[in-house]
Amino acid sequence: MPRSAPSIRSCGGVVSSGDRCQHMIARERDRKARFDQQRPSARERGYDSKWDKERAVYLAAHPHCAMPGCDSRANVVDHRAPHRGDKRLFWSRSNWQPLCTPCHSSRKQSQERRT
Repeated sequence: MPRSAPSIRSCGGVVSSGDRCQHMIARERDRKARFDQQRPSARERGYDSKWDKERAVYLAAHPHCAMPGCDSRANVVDHRAPHRGDKRLFWSRSNWQPLCTPCHSSRKQSQERRT
């Protein structure tokens, strides 16, 4: 399949189509590190022992990944709509869906970035 020509980045580097230069990779790594320093811990965001118990009960009742085309066992309870600290939405079981880790870490997050 034909590929696009290499591109010249603002740093002066020549990068193959679809690739990122080392400067862009380092800049993104630094941005993520700054975000993680300011982000509250999982426990502070509500993922405490009560969540652990409710998650286990939910996964026992919904053992299969809900992502279309995936037949893996679910091990993550995902919030369909991001709760962003809203406790009512956080605990709403209608907002929960069972996912396997690969689907949650790739397909679901890719969908969220597009919207």
